[in-house]
Amino acid sequence: MPSISSLSSTESLLLQHVRLLDQRLVNIRLDDGIVTTITPYQPSSELPSHSSAALEQHTADGNNVHIVDCHGWYVSTGWIDLHVHAYAELSPYGDDMDEIGIQHGVTTIVDAGSCGADEIGILLEKGQSAQTSLLAFLNISKIGLRRTDELSQLEWIDEELAVQAAQRYSEQIIGLKARISSSVVKASGLEPLRRARQLSERLQLPLMVHIGSGPPDIRDVLNLLADGDVITHYLNGKDNNLFDNAGQPLPELLAALARGVHLDVGHGSASFSFEVAEQARAAGIALQTISTDIYRGNRLDGPVYNMSNVLSKFWLLGYELEQIIDAVTKTAAQWLRRPELAVLEVGHPADLTLFSIEQATTILTDSNGQQRESNQLITARGVVKDGTFFAC
Repeated sequence: MPSISSLSSTESLLLQHVRLLDQRLVNIRLDDGIVTTITPYQPSSELPSHSSAALEQHTADGNNVHIVDCHGWYVSTGWIDLHVHAYAELSPYGDDMDEIGIQHGVTTIVDAGSCGADEIGILLEKGQSAQTSLLAFLNISKIGLRRTDELSQLEWIDEELAVQAAQRYSEQIIGLKARISSSVVKASGLEPLRRARQLSERLQLPLMVHIGSGPPDIRDVLNLLADGDVITHYLNGKDNNLFDNAGQPLPELLAALARGVHLDVGHGSASFSFEVAEQARAAGIALQTISTDIYRGNRLDGPVYNMSNVLSKFWLLGYELEQIIDAVTKTAAQWLRRPELAVLEVGHPADLTLFSIEQATTILTDSNGQQRESNQLITARGVVKDGTFFAC
């Protein structure tokens, strides 16, 4: 992945001719990784414009200024993916942090329960050497995704080990993960979720609950969720989903939303349906966070590929660009209780994603194999993180 080295105290970065979400064209200057100016774009002989991005050096006021020409690109705060699998050693649910992070425009990833208490420390230690920021949900099963039926044996839910891990890594563990579908819990039914609820209350950490095929019945799952909890895969097209046969949201879903339960896309290999997404939009179910549930298999072979591909599906569904980008910036940062990740202002650290809207005919595929043709694609072009520009 092309990049420039970290900038020294005498070097600056200038994003030239970049478009904000409100359509204003600006130049954004960074010094030591901090946004120092945001000024209206003015063509200048000192700051040449190019048809494609180029990294250059310019000397001004005694400082070296590295210029990135962003003609035709948008800028937002850094994209946040609330559901990834970033423990590369796991199969099938694992991948390289930077491959699913900054190389595809995502500056912060949240591992969604790849590891339980047995290995969460190893995952978080590996995150220290990644350029992408890493947070994590702790799987309530101590074995994590070493098996894909990790909640089928109740003895794998060791509350004391989970408490110790959550307390030891409290800066990076932002919640608990429970995968509540038939292939995962098997004969354990709802008991893993009941135990997850107890652990959540003890640790004062929210739950992210994976939903899918029943049993358990989705209505019983919803009734155990509380304010701040996350339903991931809420647009899945399985029989046990959140909408009735007429495409209307279940009463239990509406009640959960009224309690403050949060909805997350979690596209994945089997959990996003164009048809269900249309039902949700028609029913007025607000778009909250868009995440990929990406890992090596669905990155290389689809249907996920990368965050840009997933965002493009919501563009195709008719959402406004600002709604889509908010779902991977402001709304995600708010849920994480890290509002600073969604600030693009003078005086604040620059954690940014640069992207374009490409006019290109492409076939987009959901998790059920349904294909739709799109003529416009959201495409990640680069990120700015820790004072450095990285090309995607």
